[in-house]
Amino acid sequence: MPSRSALPLLLLAALAAAFVLSYSALSAASVTPAPKPFNTVTTELPVAPTPAPKRNHGPRWRSVVVRGSVPLRESPNGRMVTRVGTRTEFGSARVMNIAARRGRWLGVVSTEMPNGKLAWVHHKNAGIRFRRGAYSLHADLSGRRLELRRGGRLIRRVSVAIGRPGSETPTGRFAVTDKLRGGNYGPYYGCCILALNAHQPKLPAGWQGGNRIAIHGTNSPGTIGSAASAGCLRAADSDLEVLMRRVPLGTPVFIKS
Repeated sequence: MPSRSALPLLLLAALAAAFVLSYSALSAASVTPAPKPFNTVTTELPVAPTPAPKRNHGPRWRSVVVRGSVPLRESPNGRMVTRVGTRTEFGSARVMNIAARRGRWLGVVSTEMPNGKLAWVHHKNAGIRFRRGAYSLHADLSGRRLELRRGGRLIRRVSVAIGRPGSETPTGRFAVTDKLRGGNYGPYYGCCILALNAHQPKLPAGWQGGNRIAIHGTNSPGTIGSAASAGCLRAADSDLEVLMRRVPLGTPVFIKS
């Protein structure tokens, strides 16, 4: 048995040991994180949605609307060919499709120029205003069809008659200049006429109908799909009525063989 004088020393040693053990436990608790309860729910930040891809609306065609007297030149800053006003020879508003641009000059599809030749207008001319459109017409002579497209997307496919041998339909890039009622010009034009700036250089002998090319109806629907016209594209009246509603003046027309 320890002596009475040793008891205080033993008590102090026991207290010191207890203090050390308690301090060690507290230190371990402060360093090691407590485990998550079994049913702990972890909240995550929401993921940003992936943006939808932009829709491709296809080509947009530009035209100039004539609001005054505008000179047409044979080349950028070149010789003036003529001046045009606000109305076509048929009384429609004059709208000319833009097919090219060189610096400040715009190459426009015009009735006053021969097939395949552009007229040039300065883009700062006070007599013009700009217009955008999505519609275009595409004629395939070998397939004897005409397609109406909006922003590159097919809207309607139309069977057409084309120019007969010797009076073939001219090919190239043209534009719609007028929308006319066929009855005002004769029954053979059907309901409607989309006049183009194109000219027919191969008129049939004795032809008295002028040299302008058009897309029009017909009073001989049996000829549709054949090579039977003097160069124009003939289609059913039901198709022409749709084109008259949908196609604005200045719409580009592409005709290929």
